[in-house]
Amino acid sequence: MDIFEKCGKFTAAKEVMAGGFYPYFNTIESAQDPEVIVDGKPMIMIGSNDYLGLTTHPRLKRAAARALRKYGTGCTGSRFLNGTFDIHEELESKLAEFEGKEAALFFTTGFLTNLGTIAGLVGKDDVVITDKLDHASIIDGCRLSFGEMKRFRHNNMEDLERTLESIDPSRGKFIVVDGVFSTEGDIAELPGIVKLGKKYGARIMVDDAHSIGVLGKGGRGTAEHFGLQDEVDIVMGTCSKSLASIGGFIIGPEEVIHYLKHHSRALIFSASPPPASVVVVLEALKIIEEEPERREQLWRNTRKMKKGFQEMGYDTGASETPIIPLLVGDDITAFKMRRILFDNGIFSNPFVSPAVPKGKAVIRTSYMATHTTEQLDRVLDICEQVGKQLRIIPGRRIPRRRQPPTFRARVRKQRMVMKEGIRKRFRSWMDRIYGMRQ
Repeated sequence: MDIFEKCGKFTAAKEVMAGGFYPYFNTIESAQDPEVIVDGKPMIMIGSNDYLGLTTHPRLKRAAARALRKYGTGCTGSRFLNGTFDIHEELESKLAEFEGKEAALFFTTGFLTNLGTIAGLVGKDDVVITDKLDHASIIDGCRLSFGEMKRFRHNNMEDLERTLESIDPSRGKFIVVDGVFSTEGDIAELPGIVKLGKKYGARIMVDDAHSIGVLGKGGRGTAEHFGLQDEVDIVMGTCSKSLASIGGFIIGPEEVIHYLKHHSRALIFSASPPPASVVVVLEALKIIEEEPERREQLWRNTRKMKKGFQEMGYDTGASETPIIPLLVGDDITAFKMRRILFDNGIFSNPFVSPAVPKGKAVIRTSYMATHTTEQLDRVLDICEQVGKQLRIIPGRRIPRRRQPPTFRARVRKQRMVMKEGIRKRFRSWMDRIYGMRQ
């Protein structure tokens, strides 16, 4: 059998493309601002994780330019060999200071950080315990480790305790959870996790990818939000969200960081993060500390949008953060809604099964400190119209003449292509991406 045979048989995505509802790999032709350019058209961006709106901040751009002039464009080697510059170590010291811990280790991406940390720490006699809604990088890190993986129901402390009780006390136990869950927008039940971790002798790691810069009085993440910074063993973070760059990091005890430097294959066998990306993170951390008003504005925008959506009748789930999902029902409705929003100048992200449970598809929206009131009001207005048109929220249906001119044609074509067989193939494809999430 030709290993490429499966590639020719994979038609699900092309069939969705043919219906005009394919929502992925859109080409953005501008900076990642609250307004972006797609196909030459301005669109309000409510699908970005640039929570503090720093990707176009002049200080970050100047820092990147200085690094390019001094260090060049890349490191051409791994951190283990010739890829550690003075700025990598400066950033690690700053990250450790920022979180009040002993040491930090900087990786090339957030995904590699979770892979390298979990696979590096969890051995054949150990058990790693994860929330069922943890990020794919955590799942893949568990799969690559030599240990056993156990999962507990989302934020369910009774199920976590049953899981911990079932593990032989002689085995090492490692609880790994998202601080903020990237689809649902809710926060980990960290006080309960810490309590159970102490009771059963488990170490705790929190993935603060969506928390740093957002949660806590100083923007230090989930542990600071709950006043538990001294109770969490390891904090993981990524630089591709509030920190407006690329890369990932682990912060924790010096002996753990030293061990990972010599046992994390994802670190040892990956090229080092480029200098410009590193100094951008350093500058972003300074801004987080110097400009708390930026985070305050983010939360004002978040409260405005959540209140607006809920008053319309949208179900926003358990969201507690700038990630606000709009529950819309089945997958096809999510694709329809995303398409209409797109046609009306709003860039959003649909999440369908198995990324979410079947029948609970969402439009995932997320907000920035730099969104204007006018932009947010426009989003609310269009979402209200679309929600009524698709009967997601109560209200009189919008007359057809107010729909985008091509919408009816797209719907007719979509009904032909999104039949049951195609939906099954599409779900099969998505299942390969999201793996064990459900």
